[in-house]
Amino acid sequence: MKTAMILAAGRGSRLKPITDAIPKSLCEVHGKTLIEHHVIRLAKAGFTRLIVNHAYLGGHIRRHLGKGHQWGVQISYSPEPTGGLETGGGIVNALPLIGSEAFVCVNADIYTDYDFSQLQLPTESLAHLVLVKNNAALNHFGDFALSRKGILSNDHAEYTYSGIAVYRPEIFKKLPLGRYSVIPLLRKLTQQQRLTGEIYTGLWFDVGSHERLKAVNKFVF
Repeated sequence: MKTAMILAAGRGSRLKPITDAIPKSLCEVHGKTLIEHHVIRLAKAGFTRLIVNHAYLGGHIRRHLGKGHQWGVQISYSPEPTGGLETGGGIVNALPLIGSEAFVCVNADIYTDYDFSQLQLPTESLAHLVLVKNNAALNHFGDFALSRKGILSNDHAEYTYSGIAVYRPEIFKKLPLGRYSVIPLLRKLTQQQRLTGEIYTGLWFDVGSHERLKAVNKFVF
């Protein structure tokens, strides 16, 4: 895989007043913006084509990243209307840029040391998710359960979706343009047993609030 999409259209209402001036993905962790950390790690892992969606203050993201040449990647942008299209709608809107090959998708508002070069999509799978152990402060009920064969289900959810995934673009082809989450599609894939996953136990932060932003910046790497 050479293509990755970074979902960066979130406004970051819980991070006000910081996000009155910048989009959430430009919040800084240890001297670099969240989105820049992802670009660096994806480039290091061998990805050469990045697609970044944006809505609120999207011009700030474009000016910050440019065309990606300084990291050795090519960045294309998928603009969205004010308010954004959420995860599902954002991916569908970007399909013309993504192409026909499987692609990695990562939420801009996480910080992780995950090695994207190890991410694979099993042959029988239409999508593959990276999961983390449930954290009651983030998701009391969890998102998915994982079988010994790596197949995800909705029963007795022990794990939370980390915001890192691999998708085959064909699963989005029949979906309409609009504003909606990708989660209902993933639930459907679990019923078909075409959704796989892996557990990540390394460094991972959801950076969606002032408390979490402070926590990751206090963390000693």
